[in-house]
Amino acid sequence: MDQWTRLDPLYESEAAAREIAAAASARADAQDHDHGFPQDDIADLVRLGLLAAPVPVDHGGAGLGTEPGAGALAEVLRLVGYGSLALGRLYEGHVNALQLIARYGTPDRRTRLFADARAGHLFGVWNTEPAEGGLRIEGPDADGHLRGAKTFASGAGFVTRALVTARHPGRAGTAMMVVPLEAGTRADLSAWRAQGMRASATGTVDFTGLAFEADHILGEPDDYFRQPAFSGGAWRFAAVQLGGIEAVFDAWRGHLDRLGRGGDPHQLARLGEGAIAVEGARLWVERGARVASDAAMPPERVVAYINLVRLAVERAGLDVLQLAQRSVGLQGFLRGHPLERRSRDLATYLRQPGPDHALTSAASEILRSGGMGGDLWTENAA
Repeated sequence: MDQWTRLDPLYESEAAAREIAAAASARADAQDHDHGFPQDDIADLVRLGLLAAPVPVDHGGAGLGTEPGAGALAEVLRLVGYGSLALGRLYEGHVNALQLIARYGTPDRRTRLFADARAGHLFGVWNTEPAEGGLRIEGPDADGHLRGAKTFASGAGFVTRALVTARHPGRAGTAMMVVPLEAGTRADLSAWRAQGMRASATGTVDFTGLAFEADHILGEPDDYFRQPAFSGGAWRFAAVQLGGIEAVFDAWRGHLDRLGRGGDPHQLARLGEGAIAVEGARLWVERGARVASDAAMPPERVVAYINLVRLAVERAGLDVLQLAQRSVGLQGFLRGHPLERRSRDLATYLRQPGPDHALTSAASEILRSGGMGGDLWTENAA
């Protein structure tokens, strides 16, 4: 906090995140049902300026995420995730979309889309598709339409500015575009029956028949997949997961305190091990944010480090879950206990795609890199 004054917009963003975390935590159990969605929490993001905060300063935002080392963004994501992992997932997608627009949008496109964010539109990034029927552009480039769907789209029916990828028959590469949507339309949440993250409104969105305009396109073909931003941005969801890990830890700690079990050395030993895991995850996320925002770091080195961040935070989360559930016992699995819903949400959100590939590709980069192991992610990395 010392690096910001109380008048700094980044300090205000963190203060807003703390307020939202408290309110979201109090509401989260009521939202934990099929087709749930944190509508009041999103309204708080708008009211307190966090939907607009990632907009660059020259477009009227706070520039959250553009600060050196991205420390303020890491803290905001952690706090929002602490309050509600479902809300944290939605907010991280919103931030991701705005960062892609800042990187690849034309000046005119940036102006209009950033104005939408300031006006309260929720953005999302949807890339996953069904095995058949993925999103594509049909018709002429300047006057066509869309056909196909996106799956595992969090915020389906609530995101009104969707950043998506699509194929164009006859053209090489994958296009990236921002498509305006009407709230409450085109979403099917029926297949989302996960044990956790039920309030994330994750589902399938069918774009078939929507008009395609050339103005929807961002950047050049395959820009969405360009490294290191594509893989390097994973530190953001790890920051949200960190908040969820801390929430589980605090629910566990509060249980031991309420029941007066602090004198049991076995319980204390488990709690100490959990604290080590939590702090380790925090340090990985903090350094991951710095590495990902270091323009001088070789791209392949950035991707390797963020892959390690993903896996280190996952391991910390799994360790804390196991320790907390062993300490609390059956009570922690009963609905209404502070640990129960938080554990389900965290266990679900920790399941990110391709963990084995992330580990082996990071290890391959480490193996072929010269120099001292301690220099791999320092100014000597090049």
